[in-house]
Amino acid sequence: MPVSGAPFTRKYVHTKTRGHEQTVICGYCGRKVPRYKTFTKTRGFRITDPGLLQEVDRSQIHVFSQKIYACPSCARMHGIVQRGKTARKKHMLQRYNQ
Repeated sequence: MPVSGAPFTRKYVHTKTRGHEQTVICGYCGRKVPRYKTFTKTRGFRITDPGLLQEVDRSQIHVFSQKIYACPSCARMHGIVQRGKTARKKHMLQRYNQ
């Protein structure tokens, strides 16, 4: 069983070998990152007021939603994904042993 590895799982999986992989731009910092390394998040809003929904016809409402990609560092910083306990313990041990 390998000890090292990412403390999180990504949904995108390589299916075959590729030449040049598609790069996307991080929605937070603007960095160019390969798509398989990014984490996706949908940004938008919903109307939750029941009184307002009864007054307005649902066909007239256009709900805004946007799919943004986040690089691993921004995903950790913005709370999309968290570090695992083992990775955190290793990081703390390395800091104290220096």
